[in-house]
Amino acid sequence: MSNEPEVELVVSARIPTSTGEFRLSLYQDLHDAREQLALVRGEVRQAESVLVRLHSECITGDLLGSLRCDCGEQLRTSLELISAEDAGVLIYLRQEGRGIGLRDKLRAYNLQDEGLDTVDANLALGHQADERDYGAAAAILRQLEVRSIRLLTNNPHKLDSLRALGVAITHRIPLHSHPTDQNAAYLQAKQTRLNHWISLDSNPTPPIRRPARDR
Repeated sequence: MSNEPEVELVVSARIPTSTGEFRLSLYQDLHDAREQLALVRGEVRQAESVLVRLHSECITGDLLGSLRCDCGEQLRTSLELISAEDAGVLIYLRQEGRGIGLRDKLRAYNLQDEGLDTVDANLALGHQADERDYGAAAAILRQLEVRSIRLLTNNPHKLDSLRALGVAITHRIPLHSHPTDQNAAYLQAKQTRLNHWISLDSNPTPPIRRPARDR
């Protein structure tokens, strides 16, 4: 597709982490000059059913440990599951706040404190409920020569978007979110307003050594 974003690999380096060793690659999106990241573990070129997570940047959750969302939890769980496989990819997309940016994300937080849910807060600021785009992620997977993937997601839109971009998805692997007093309303809105496949069962799930494939 001629309108799909193309990416260029800028630099790559070995990154040892608490969950295992990865190769961190920085790509530049040639469409908008935005920098995107890919953490790769093991050999994924020409591989089938590679475990993949597309994770959109969340400074508050990923970096600061905010309890208002489940982003940090999903990031950590995804890295643990990829490490357990000894092969996989986590693409870190620079689209904060479901694409609205950090400034308006914080403004949306204030509106949520006044009673709006996460969807209505975005709409009140003149945004769509979800403005994310996955073209760069599809381009990175092509550059990595990944043949097909198992996608770690609860988001049906992400699944449909990647398939529309030509990414072969063999299975969806769910990510369990743990409701708390701070994020329960946010998770509820994701489930009812954005149609995410979320179970609001507060019971913790047992540790997973290796992701089971959907049947």
